Amino acid sequence: MAESMQVSGISIAEIREQWSKTYNEAGKPDWSHIFPYYHKNIVFKDSIQRVVGKVAFEAMCNRLSSRCKSLRMDIYHMVKTENIIMMEWKMTMSFRFFPAKPIFGATRLTFNSEGLIIEQRDYYDLWGDIYDEIPLLKGPYRWFMKTFFG
Repeated sequence: MAESMQVSGISIAEIREQWSKTYNEAGKPDWSHIFPYYHKNIVFKDSIQRVVGKVAFEAMCNRLSSRCKSLRMDIYHMVKTENIIMMEWKMTMSFRFFPAKPIFGATRLTFNSEGLIIEQRDYYDLWGDIYDEIPLLKGPYRWFMKTFFG
Protein backbone atom coordinates (compact mmCIF):
# COMPACT_ATOMS: atom_id res chain seq x y z
CA MET A 1 0.00 0.00 0.00
CA ALA A 2 1.45 3.33 -0.99
CA GLU A 3 0.92 5.89 1.75
CA SER A 4 0.90 8.70 -0.83
CA MET A 5 -2.10 7.36 -2.76
CA GLN A 6 -4.87 9.93 -3.13
CA VAL A 7 -8.61 9.43 -2.72
CA SER A 8 -10.61 12.46 -3.75
CA GLY A 9 -7.84 14.84 -2.71
CA ILE A 10 -6.95 13.29 0.65
CA SER A 11 -4.10 10.86 1.17
CA ILE A 12 -4.26 7.60 3.08
CA ALA A 13 -1.45 8.96 5.26
CA GLU A 14 -3.57 12.00 6.16
CA ILE A 15 -6.59 9.84 7.01
CA ARG A 16 -4.40 7.59 9.19
CA GLU A 17 -2.88 10.59 10.99
CA GLN A 18 -6.17 12.46 11.54
CA TRP A 19 -8.24 9.44 12.61
CA SER A 20 -5.49 8.14 14.93
CA LYS A 21 -5.29 11.40 16.86
CA THR A 22 -9.07 11.55 17.26
CA TYR A 23 -8.77 9.18 20.17
CA ASN A 24 -6.47 9.28 23.16
CA GLU A 25 -5.57 7.10 26.09
CA ALA A 26 -6.29 9.69 28.75
CA GLY A 27 -8.98 12.30 28.55
CA LYS A 28 -11.98 12.76 26.31
CA PRO A 29 -11.86 11.88 22.61
CA ASP A 30 -12.17 14.80 20.22
CA TRP A 31 -13.50 14.53 16.69
CA SER A 32 -13.65 18.26 15.88
CA HIS A 33 -10.59 18.15 13.61
CA ILE A 34 -12.13 15.50 11.32
CA PHE A 35 -15.60 17.05 10.96
CA PRO A 36 -14.47 19.23 8.00
CA TYR A 37 -13.84 16.01 5.99
CA TYR A 38 -17.56 15.13 6.13
CA HIS A 39 -20.29 16.24 3.72
CA LYS A 40 -23.36 17.97 5.20
CA ASN A 41 -25.49 14.97 4.12
CA ILE A 42 -23.22 12.27 5.58
CA VAL A 43 -24.87 8.90 6.20
CA PHE A 44 -23.28 7.01 9.09
CA LYS A 45 -24.22 3.46 9.95
CA ASP A 46 -22.88 0.91 12.40
CA SER A 47 -24.12 -2.15 14.31
CA ILE A 48 -26.51 -0.14 16.47
CA GLN A 49 -27.56 3.01 14.62
CA ARG A 50 -28.02 4.94 11.41
CA VAL A 51 -27.40 8.70 11.49
CA VAL A 52 -28.13 11.09 8.62
CA GLY A 53 -26.66 14.57 8.30
CA LYS A 54 -23.53 16.23 9.63
CA VAL A 55 -25.30 17.91 12.55
CA ALA A 56 -26.67 14.56 13.76
CA PHE A 57 -23.29 12.87 13.11
CA GLU A 58 -21.44 15.48 15.19
CA ALA A 59 -24.03 15.13 17.99
CA MET A 60 -23.53 11.33 17.99
CA CYS A 61 -19.74 11.75 18.25
CA ASN A 62 -20.12 14.26 21.07
CA ARG A 63 -22.47 11.93 22.98
CA LEU A 64 -19.92 9.12 22.79
CA SER A 65 -17.18 11.50 23.89
CA SER A 66 -19.18 12.61 26.92
CA ARG A 67 -19.82 8.98 27.96
CA CYS A 68 -16.25 7.73 27.59
CA LYS A 69 -13.63 7.96 30.27
CA SER A 70 -11.01 7.12 27.63
CA LEU A 71 -11.00 5.92 24.05
CA ARG A 72 -8.09 4.90 21.82
CA MET A 73 -8.03 3.78 18.19
CA ASP A 74 -5.21 1.78 16.63
CA ILE A 75 -5.44 1.58 12.83
CA TYR A 76 -3.83 -1.57 11.43
CA HIS A 77 -4.50 -1.69 7.71
CA MET A 78 -5.82 0.72 5.11
CA VAL A 79 -6.70 0.09 1.48
CA LYS A 80 -8.25 2.26 -1.17
CA THR A 81 -10.20 2.15 -4.36
CA GLU A 82 -11.22 5.07 -6.54
CA ASN A 83 -13.49 6.69 -3.94
CA ILE A 84 -13.40 4.35 -0.93
CA ILE A 85 -10.96 3.88 1.93
CA MET A 86 -11.27 0.81 4.15
CA MET A 87 -9.46 0.64 7.46
CA GLU A 88 -9.13 -2.14 10.02
CA TRP A 89 -8.89 -1.03 13.64
CA LYS A 90 -8.96 -1.81 17.33
CA MET A 91 -10.84 0.68 19.48
CA THR A 92 -10.23 0.47 23.21
CA MET A 93 -12.68 2.36 25.38
CA SER A 94 -13.70 2.62 28.99
CA PHE A 95 -16.92 3.96 30.43
CA ARG A 96 -17.16 5.47 33.90
CA PHE A 97 -16.42 2.62 36.33
CA PHE A 98 -15.72 -0.13 33.78
CA PRO A 99 -12.22 -1.16 32.70
CA ALA A 100 -10.96 -0.48 29.16
CA LYS A 101 -12.38 -2.92 26.63
CA PRO A 102 -11.13 -3.48 23.06
CA ILE A 103 -13.53 -3.73 20.13
CA PHE A 104 -12.19 -4.88 16.77
CA GLY A 105 -13.68 -3.66 13.52
CA ALA A 106 -13.39 -1.95 10.18
CA THR A 107 -14.61 1.29 8.63
CA ARG A 108 -15.54 2.07 5.04
CA LEU A 109 -15.30 5.75 4.11
CA THR A 110 -16.96 6.69 0.81
CA PHE A 111 -15.97 9.99 -0.77
CA ASN A 112 -18.05 12.05 -3.17
CA SER A 113 -16.70 13.91 -6.23
CA GLU A 114 -15.91 16.95 -4.04
CA GLY A 115 -13.56 14.89 -1.85
CA LEU A 116 -15.86 14.83 1.19
CA ILE A 117 -17.01 11.74 3.08
CA ILE A 118 -20.61 11.12 2.05
CA GLU A 119 -20.96 7.73 3.77
CA GLN A 120 -19.27 5.99 6.69
CA ARG A 121 -20.05 2.38 7.55
CA ASP A 122 -18.49 0.87 10.68
CA TYR A 123 -18.43 -2.92 11.02
CA TYR A 124 -17.89 -4.61 14.39
CA ASP A 125 -19.34 -7.23 16.75
CA LEU A 126 -20.05 -5.08 19.79
CA TRP A 127 -21.74 -7.75 21.90
CA GLY A 128 -19.28 -10.51 21.04
CA ASP A 129 -16.28 -8.42 22.07
CA ILE A 130 -18.02 -7.42 25.30
CA TYR A 131 -19.40 -10.86 26.18
CA ASP A 132 -16.04 -12.55 25.52
CA GLU A 133 -14.81 -10.84 28.70
CA ILE A 134 -17.70 -12.00 30.91
CA PRO A 135 -17.24 -15.67 31.87
CA LEU A 136 -20.94 -16.46 32.44
CA LEU A 137 -22.04 -14.86 29.15
CA LYS A 138 -19.23 -15.84 26.76
CA GLY A 139 -20.24 -19.49 26.38
CA PRO A 140 -23.99 -18.96 25.91
CA TYR A 141 -23.48 -16.04 23.51
CA ARG A 142 -20.99 -17.94 21.33
CA TRP A 143 -23.26 -21.03 21.38
CA PHE A 144 -26.25 -18.90 20.32
CA MET A 145 -24.31 -17.21 17.49
CA LYS A 146 -22.91 -20.52 16.19
CA THR A 147 -26.25 -22.34 16.47
CA PHE A 148 -28.35 -19.70 14.75
CA PHE A 149 -25.90 -17.84 12.51
CA GLY A 150 -22.86 -20.09 12.05
